[in-house]
Amino acid sequence: MSTTQSAEHSTSPTVESQAGQPHHDDEKNSRLDSGMPDGGLTAWLQVAGCFILFFNTWGMANTFGVFQTYYSRELLADMSPSAISWIGSIQGFFLLVVGVVTGPLYDAGHLRLLLISGTALVFLGLMMLSLCTTYWQVLLSQGVCVGIGTGFLYIPALALIPQYFEKHRAIATGVVTSGSSLGGVIYSLVFQRLVMMLGFAWAVRIIAFIALAVLLFSLAVLRRRTAGIAGPVRTLLDRSAFHERPYVLYCLAMWLSYVGFWVPVFYLQPYALTHGMQRADNLALYLNAIYNSGSVPGRLLPSLLARKIGPVQTLFLSCALTGVAVFSWIGTTTAWGNITFAVAMGFFSGGMVALPAVTLASITRDLSRIGTRLGMSSLLNAFGSLIGPPAAGAILDRAGGDYIPVQVFAGVAVIACSVVLVALRVSVTGRKWIAAA
Repeated sequence: MSTTQSAEHSTSPTVESQAGQPHHDDEKNSRLDSGMPDGGLTAWLQVAGCFILFFNTWGMANTFGVFQTYYSRELLADMSPSAISWIGSIQGFFLLVVGVVTGPLYDAGHLRLLLISGTALVFLGLMMLSLCTTYWQVLLSQGVCVGIGTGFLYIPALALIPQYFEKHRAIATGVVTSGSSLGGVIYSLVFQRLVMMLGFAWAVRIIAFIALAVLLFSLAVLRRRTAGIAGPVRTLLDRSAFHERPYVLYCLAMWLSYVGFWVPVFYLQPYALTHGMQRADNLALYLNAIYNSGSVPGRLLPSLLARKIGPVQTLFLSCALTGVAVFSWIGTTTAWGNITFAVAMGFFSGGMVALPAVTLASITRDLSRIGTRLGMSSLLNAFGSLIGPPAAGAILDRAGGDYIPVQVFAGVAVIACSVVLVALRVSVTGRKWIAAA
């Protein structure tokens, strides 16, 4: 353990000593000791550092829509949409599946190891991507290497915030997760603009150097606060979690959300280029950035609402409205319709990214195991991410280019997620009509 970490552990109260103690219903989020900062320079530096991690994890993933469009028109024009979507799906898969290892590593005190490894792999993967000319090269560099690198960074970005915030946990998490939206906007604009000016190779290299520069800031400021001691890694699974009905329902809901969520992100631009924006193809290429712009307030406002009605109910509203938006996508056949859908999808789906970690913290008694439980959930979500876009691409191929079956597939998955969240709410609060959860 580093000297800095030792000093922190010796001067700050522990979380683990509080695990398992009873709590009052009106203090659901009060699972850490009374000395929690809940503000101050150090706590907000953690927010800034985790914001950067989301900027370069989900921000990278949210950018794949512009890569999907470029690959289908230029670099990999001979490949089917389904084959190309596998690249982004595998990137998302590794981003999530690595969490089953990084969660216990984080709980064991190896934050710095995760940050250094993740930063190195993201930079290496992007630099290798800039040299790629074939499908399998792109799959290995962007899908596997960048995916694993972002996987090392994802769990720390979520697990740090509950250790520093109690009252303001939801809004702090909302600020952190908005990093993925800003990352999606900036990386989409950088790629779209530079690929026309400098070509694919230098566009990707510049993205790599941006990622390296900002990730070094996170490496400098992020610190664990709990009393975990670096040493043998804990078990990869917390088996007791699967005996808790709320956790099982939470995992099922999140799996369904990942099946449906990525389909519009991947196919937003290709759909627009053939449905309403054929004559505005330059504008259509910026739809991914427009979607991510709409997602910025979509991450922050649900976090504020969660303080009033609870994270479970706020997450349900976000999923239900996202499902409605996806079904409205079916009738979108004009330029303004596509732009409106991009904004609406970004805004309503923001809570689907901002609130899962807060929701899990609200139903977890022992926050010293939050990294492990996030990792377990991420493992399941990884398979949802792996299923969604390639399945949508296969459906699109079988439908002869008709997007309606793809849109129905995505919409049903998201609505099913909202139904499971209703069951989660009942499991937490009982059958009370009015209750925060």
